[in-house]
Amino acid sequence: MTTTAATSDGESDLPTAPHRTPGRSVAPPEPVAAPPGRTVTPPGGTLPGPGDESAAPSASAMRRALRRARDGATLDAVEAAVLLAARGDDLVDLCASAGRVRDAGLASLGRPGVVTYSPKVFIPLTRLCRDRCHYCTFATVPHRLDAPYLSLDEVLEVARAGAAAGCAEALFTLGDRPEDRWPAAREWLDSHGYDSTLGYLRAAAIAVLEETGLLPHLNPGVLSWTELARLKPVAPSMGMMLETTASRLWSQPGGAHFGSPDKDPAVRLRTLTDAGRLSIPFTTGLLLGIGETRAERAETIFELRDQARRYGAIQEVIVQNFRAKDDTAMRAVPDVGAAELAAAVAVTRLVLGPGLRVQAPPNLVDTAECALLLSAGIDDWGGVSPVTPDHVNPERPWPDLDVLRAATAQAGFTLRPRLTVYPSHLGQPWIDPRVAGHVAALAGPDGLLGQPVRPVGRPWQEPDGGLVDSGRVDLHTEVDTVGRHNAARADFDTVYGDWESLRVQVSAAGTGVDGVIGTGSRASDGGASDGGASGVERLDSDVRAALRHAGTDPAGLRDDEALTLFGARGAALEELCLLADGLRRDAVGDDVTYIINRNINFTNVCYTGCRFCAFAQRRGDADAYTLSLSEVATRAAQAWSIGATEVCMQGGIDPDLPGSAYFDLAREIKKAAPGLHLHAYSPMEVLNGVTRTGMSIADWLTAAREAGVDSVPGTAAEILDDEVRWVLTKGKLPTASWVEVITTAHRVGLRSTATMMYGHVDTPAHWVAHLRLLRSIQDETGGFTEFVALPFVHHSSPIYLAGVARPGPTVQENRAVHAMARILLHRSIDNIQCSWVKLGVDGCREVLRGGVNDLGGTLMEETISRMAGSQHGSRRSVAELEELAASAGRPARQRTTTYGRVPDERFHAARGGPVRTMLPVVS
Repeated sequence: MTTTAATSDGESDLPTAPHRTPGRSVAPPEPVAAPPGRTVTPPGGTLPGPGDESAAPSASAMRRALRRARDGATLDAVEAAVLLAARGDDLVDLCASAGRVRDAGLASLGRPGVVTYSPKVFIPLTRLCRDRCHYCTFATVPHRLDAPYLSLDEVLEVARAGAAAGCAEALFTLGDRPEDRWPAAREWLDSHGYDSTLGYLRAAAIAVLEETGLLPHLNPGVLSWTELARLKPVAPSMGMMLETTASRLWSQPGGAHFGSPDKDPAVRLRTLTDAGRLSIPFTTGLLLGIGETRAERAETIFELRDQARRYGAIQEVIVQNFRAKDDTAMRAVPDVGAAELAAAVAVTRLVLGPGLRVQAPPNLVDTAECALLLSAGIDDWGGVSPVTPDHVNPERPWPDLDVLRAATAQAGFTLRPRLTVYPSHLGQPWIDPRVAGHVAALAGPDGLLGQPVRPVGRPWQEPDGGLVDSGRVDLHTEVDTVGRHNAARADFDTVYGDWESLRVQVSAAGTGVDGVIGTGSRASDGGASDGGASGVERLDSDVRAALRHAGTDPAGLRDDEALTLFGARGAALEELCLLADGLRRDAVGDDVTYIINRNINFTNVCYTGCRFCAFAQRRGDADAYTLSLSEVATRAAQAWSIGATEVCMQGGIDPDLPGSAYFDLAREIKKAAPGLHLHAYSPMEVLNGVTRTGMSIADWLTAAREAGVDSVPGTAAEILDDEVRWVLTKGKLPTASWVEVITTAHRVGLRSTATMMYGHVDTPAHWVAHLRLLRSIQDETGGFTEFVALPFVHHSSPIYLAGVARPGPTVQENRAVHAMARILLHRSIDNIQCSWVKLGVDGCREVLRGGVNDLGGTLMEETISRMAGSQHGSRRSVAELEELAASAGRPARQRTTTYGRVPDERFHAARGGPVRTMLPVVS
C-alpha cells in the first residue's frame, strides 16, 4: 500500500517503506525523479550566487560517489555535494549506505534498532530578537505581545504541565539579545532586576530545576565564551543551529540572513567552538532550502564534522528542512521536499559517521515520510511535546507520540525517550555538579530517560563536597623524590580535544614540532630573512639600526625593529643584553631582589583541558590531590614561621569545589597567618568564581579582597593572542576575558603580576604584541608590579608529547625575551623577573646580565613546573638566591610583594631569628 504526499518540488506518490528488522538496513521508498537542483529566489530579488546548480551531476560522478559510499570510503566535499542530488534509485542506494553506518553506531552503543526522542515542553522566554531573518515568524515586535518576556510564573506553569505529562526537557528558545534593539525589552529587564536577557534566562532555568525537576536545554542564540560559561551551571545542554556556512546569505542584500548580525556564519562557528572548549553538550545543525547551493550545503556538513571532532561537544546534528510561512519575506520560496531532505540526512550521516546522533524534526514532514528519514540514517526525532506547540513552526503540530511510535516500529525500530543530554555526555567534564543530581534523578541505567518519568524539583546549589584532604597530598615533597606516578592523564586522548585536527592546524601554519616556531596569522611576521650574503648584510644593518633606536628611545621601538632584535645572535645578542642591562640599572639600580614566599596549590584536579599543562589531573588519577582548609592553613603558618612575607595560592579548576571555596581559603590563610600577603587566584580562577556565584567580576574581586586577597597573579596569560591560546588550551579564558579580569582587579585595588609563557607554538611577533598589550594595560592602570617571563617546560607537557609543540625555547631566545621585555616595557613595568624553576641557575645568571632585576621567590614548594619535567627543584633558600645574585656580580635584597622594604622582624625570622606577633607586612 502506498500513500501520496505532494510537495512543492514536484515529488509525489512516495511509497511507504517495508517492515524493517532491527539491525538491518532497509531500502527507502522510491520517490520519482525530481529536479536535482533547487534555485531559490530570495526576498528582494535575485541573490548573486556562486553558480547555477539547476543541472544534475553527471551520471558517472553519481556512480563513483555512490560506490565509494557503499565501500565505506571517506567522502570529500565534492562527492558529498554530488550525493546531495541523489533521487530515485540513486537515493535508495545512498540511504542504504547511510543506514548501515547508523546501524553500526547504534550497535556499538549497545542499543541496536533504538531510535530516541526527548519528551519536552517548549518555553518561548521572549519572542523579541535583534535579528531580521526573512523566513522567521517566531520573532515579532513588542506591540504584538502582552509583555516582552514570559514571567517566571508563566515559565513554571508550562514546566509543571510538562512534568505532569511525563516530560523531562524544558526547551528555552528565545530571540538573540532583544534588549539591543527593543527599548521595551531593556525596560522590562531593568524593572525586574536583570542585567540582560541571559541573566533572566539563567534565573528561569534555575527556577525550573528547583520547582519542577525538568532539565533546561537552552537555545539563546550566539553567545560569547564568558556567557556560555555563565550558563553551563544551570543547564545540562545547550544548542544553536549553525544553519549554513554560506556567508553570502548573510552579507548580501536579498539573502535570507541579511540584516541579522547573529547569523554571520563566522560568529556562529565561534559559539560552537567556545561551547566545545567549555565542554558543553551541544546541539546544532543545518537548515536546508534558504538559498544555499549543494556545494554550500556540503561545506556546512563538513564544518559540523570538524567541529564535532575538534572537541567532542556536539552530541547531535539536526537536519532541518525549510518550510515557507505566510507573513514572511520568503513565503513564496518552495519547501524542501522529502527526497531532498532524505538525501541531506543520508549525506550528513555518512560524513559524520556512526558516532554522532543525527536528528530530523518529525513535525516538518508527513507521517508517511518518517520511514524515508529513518532509512536515510537518522537515529533521533529530537524534542517532541505532548503539551506545547512548536512555537518556531506553529503551523506544523507535533505528531502524537503513539503515531510516531507506530511509524517508527513499522520501519523496524523501537522508539525510546531520552534526556536532553545523551549518555555519551553524562559524566565529567560535561555536566556541571550543580545540575548533576537533577540529571541523575531522571537517567536510567543505560543513560536514556528512566521509566517511569517522575520529575521532582530539587535544590540548585553548590556541590556538597569541598576542601578535604584527598589523593596525593604529599605531592609537593614527593615531586622531588618520587616524581609522577603516571606519565600522562588517563584521558590524554580525549580531554584536550582532537589531537589530529590540532596537528593539522599547527602544521598548516608551519609551526611547532615541524621546526618553525609560531602559529596563526602572526607566524609569517616572525620568519627569517631570505638568506644569501645580501640578506645577512641587511640583517646586520637592521640590527645595528634597531639597537641604536632602542638605546635612545626604547618605548619608540617599531614592531619590525623589535622583531629584528628578537632574532639577534652572537655579538648582536651580547650588545642587546648589554643595552637592556643598562636600562635596568637606570630604572631600578643594581640590586637583585627576591621574596621569601610559599606556593600553595590547593588542588590539581582540573578539567579545563590546557594542552601545555602537566599539573592538572582527573579526580581519581594516581597523582590527583586536594588539600583541606586546615592543611592550607597549616602550610601558611609554616611559611610565616620561617620568615615568609607572601603566600602565592592557585589551584586547578575543579568543578566539584563550591564557588565559595576561594573566599573560604583566603579567610583561612588570614586566620592562620594574618601578616602574610596573600597573592592568589589567576584570572581563570577569578572567572570560574564569577560564573559559579553569578557575581560580576568587580563584585567578585571586591569580595575576594574583603576575604583576604591582597594581589592577584597575572598567570593564565600564556600568549595573549587567541590564535595561539586556542592551540595551547581547550577551555581556558580568551584574551579579552584575561584583560577584563586584570584591569578590573587593578581598578578595585588589587595589583598583579604580568606573565608570558613562550617557546611552544608562538613566534617573536606574538611576543612583541603580547608585551605591547601589557604595556598598554600598565599605561592605563599602573597595576602591574612586575613582568615574569616563563619559558615553556616541555618534557611532560601533553602538547609536546602529542607532537604538536617544540621542546621549549633556545638559550638565545631566553636571553632575547628577557632583554626585550626590559626594552619594550622600559619606564612602564620596572621589574623584570626570571624563573629559576624553569631556567635553572645558569640560565638565571645569563639573564641577570641582560635586563633582569628579580629572582622571584623561595617558593618552598613548586609542583606545576616540576610536574611538567623541570629539572631545577622546587625550593631555594635565601642563601642560594643571594649566592646566585652574587655570581652575576650583583648585590641581593629581600623585598615584599610590591617591592617594598621587608620589616626587620621578617628579615631576621628568615635567617633564624625569633618569630614575633603576626602583624601585616607593610609593602
